[in-house]
Amino acid sequence: MDDIDALKRCLELATEAVNAGDDAFGSLLVDGDGRVLREERNTVGRGDPTAHPEIALVRWAVAHYAAAERASMTVYTSGEHCAMCAAAHAWAGLGPIVFAGSTAQLTQWRSSWGAAPAPIRPLAIEDVAPGIVSRGPFEELAAELEHLHLQVARR
Repeated sequence: MDDIDALKRCLELATEAVNAGDDAFGSLLVDGDGRVLREERNTVGRGDPTAHPEIALVRWAVAHYAAAERASMTVYTSGEHCAMCAAAHAWAGLGPIVFAGSTAQLTQWRSSWGAAPAPIRPLAIEDVAPGIVSRGPFEELAAELEHLHLQVARR
């Protein structure tokens, strides 16, 4: 699975989240051999504002794998980790993060729509967890991702 294929699956999970009334985020946990270990989507609509897919993946990985194994895992995600998720990722010792859309993009989109800002500072992964290798954004996925977030903002 290459980065684009993995990120397209993340966008499918984000679409599932939007269709279920949640925010537009979906993520995959992939082992060092490229096998998808777990998929998660945003579930904040159930009442827990911390129910981000990245947090769910961190908790699952910590419960099922030793630190050395977690270090070889990659998290693919539709949107760059927020500060909470980046910190959890770093504390858990997971490997790289690959994201379709950046925090800066989402912040700009939401501002252009007149949507309320996030309740936390919009920091990039490296500002929260400088030791984490990350790749993104992927401009070829920006229009689809923006459309998903716009659907949420219009609710």
